[in-house]
Amino acid sequence: QENLDGSDLHMTHKIGLVEALCGFQFTLKHLDGRQIVVKYPAGKVIEPGSIRVIRGEGMPQYRNPFEKGDMYIKFDVEFPDNNWISPEKLSELEDLLPSRAKAPVISGDAEEVDLQDFDVSQGSSGGHRREAYNDSSDEESGHHGPGVQCAHQ
Repeated sequence: QENLDGSDLHMTHKIGLVEALCGFQFTLKHLDGRQIVVKYPAGKVIEPGSIRVIRGEGMPQYRNPFEKGDMYIKFDVEFPDNNWISPEKLSELEDLLPSRAKAPVISGDAEEVDLQDFDVSQGSSGGHRREAYNDSSDEESGHHGPGVQCAHQ
């Protein structure tokens, strides 16, 4: 999809995880009818939601048709579905990817918990949301946030 911002063009383009990590090439039809080939080299990573720009491929400026705006492309990276690959292949893939952070040292009395899928539309249980890691320094002082005084009539 494309939209105009002055002489700049903005569009969103979906790519898969392979393209995001290993480079890609795609064509798009410009509003003026030309076909444009967009290439991104292997080894340069596109993060989800990141924006890249093609200079001079926007719209001609109203008063100066030889000066063109830029084309901004926002990349949506589609991740694969759950269980898309066998566990054996997954460990092969892990060998190729950047190594993960060192495993934490787990004490004997640590408790293991399950991470569940969460659907935003269902809302969270417990209603009132509190930050799990909020700074407790203002709890002892008894008032929350910047001191709010009642206005005396």
